Amino acid sequence: MTKITELFNIKYPIIQGGMIWVSGWKLASAVSNAGGLGLIGAGSMYPDVLREHIQKCKKATDRPFGVNVPMLYPDIEKIMDIIVEENVKIVFTSAGNPKTWTQFLKDKGIKVVHVVSSVKFALKAEAAGVDAVVCEGFEAGGHNGREETTTFTLVPMVKQKVKIPVIAAGGIGTGRGMLAAMVLGANGVQIGSRFAATLESSAHDNFKKTIVEVKDGGTYLTLKELAPVRLVKNKFYEQIQELYQKNPSIEEIKNLLGRARAKKGMFEGDLEEGELEIGQIAGVIEEIKSAKAVIEDIMDEFDSVKEELTAFSVS
Repeated sequence: MTKITELFNIKYPIIQGGMIWVSGWKLASAVSNAGGLGLIGAGSMYPDVLREHIQKCKKATDRPFGVNVPMLYPDIEKIMDIIVEENVKIVFTSAGNPKTWTQFLKDKGIKVVHVVSSVKFALKAEAAGVDAVVCEGFEAGGHNGREETTTFTLVPMVKQKVKIPVIAAGGIGTGRGMLAAMVLGANGVQIGSRFAATLESSAHDNFKKTIVEVKDGGTYLTLKELAPVRLVKNKFYEQIQELYQKNPSIEEIKNLLGRARAKKGMFEGDLEEGELEIGQIAGVIEEIKSAKAVIEDIMDEFDSVKEELTAFSVS
């Protein structure tokens, strides 16, 4: 039992990241049914699509689940109204000021968690009244903080400064990783990439196979002038690198990125021209399996390594 299992009333302190184009109701409900906390990723959903996913998730599980909301979303007011109308009890917010929506959600009896990439933003989130923070190191896939602080250093720094529970994210996808994060002070972990490569993930099969094929050094943090994002190295990534050789303007970078690159890559399976967002931990993912099997593997390894360390002594 940890502060995170108590906060969310879940069996294991494992939260599935609310990834765009990946985290639909099938994945969220599967993770929740297996004892973790599933999150629906609202960042790639129109409001009516989000409502449909929430309703289907409620039918698929009687256990707690939540919604992840990037606060830069253009229809944020509609998204928040739907969350309240559908009686969602847990919301993870990211990419914005936690002050904007935290009190609104808390007044509706909703537990709020904010994703941070620095001590400064963790303190701001705590001051805004959130129930917990996710400390996401730059090993993570998708959009990252500009600080480029690793999970291994971010978690203990935040733990030292805040009183609310801390969830570690970025570079975690195994039981060993989970145990390491908790030794550093985390009360639970948020895992994205490992759940992206599951049977229930809404990612395209081409993208899932790519995740399994990624080795160390196969991802790179780029597009820092817009919003730092970790991508698989593919044709689109090479186009970015070629453009950087010309010292491009922000507009030129935006023009290359265009629209719907992430959908094209992760949801539609275009491995050449699509944006393929995944974390460095993809290097240890070797097969696509069910979300339930992933959680069982993580917990089995967590327990076994914990026993090994308990028996370990330094003479």
